[in-house]
Amino acid sequence: KFEYAKGDGEHGQNLDAEAWYGNDYNKAWFKAEGERRGGHLQSLRTEALWDRTFATFWSTQLGVRHDSGGGDSRNWLAFGVRGLAPYWFDTEATAYWSGGRLAARFNVRYELLFTQQLILEPEVEANLYSRSDPARGVGSGLSDLELGLRLRYEIRRQFAPYIGVTWAHNYGGTADYARARGERNKSTQIVAGVRIWY
Repeated sequence: KFEYAKGDGEHGQNLDAEAWYGNDYNKAWFKAEGERRGGHLQSLRTEALWDRTFATFWSTQLGVRHDSGGGDSRNWLAFGVRGLAPYWFDTEATAYWSGGRLAARFNVRYELLFTQQLILEPEVEANLYSRSDPARGVGSGLSDLELGLRLRYEIRRQFAPYIGVTWAHNYGGTADYARARGERNKSTQIVAGVRIWY
């Protein structure tokens, strides 16, 4: 997904990309998710994972994660699960370890089909950390929560423009670091972009 975001006095671009190579049971999986604001890279998370199926619709993922942008870079070991929960919720839960620090990321998405081409996708993502990381402006506990709602029109299954809205909120120490930098802790943005896969 490539999208333009605007709201609360700022604008920028978002990227959410995944690629994999392998078969139904074993895959090499690559993920990248980032934000650019005011012409500067605000955050970028990249992951290289080995994905192995252990049940119908479910797999484990093991690998590494690299954080860059918005402060010092940090590397993590990653272990998680990914799959379709009951009622077809696309679910990811990943734990991370880096030099005594622990983190967790949860992401849940769902597709509501109005027609075979018009699809509404709600999404929830949360990040948690065991310790504060002043170098990256991250506090311990629940760091941030983001809710998204995107409506896409699939011209073809592989190409779908969309519009939507996102709400993001920082919590705890992360909110304190953001205030110290003069940044907002709550934001609402209108997004427009395109979803491509092949």
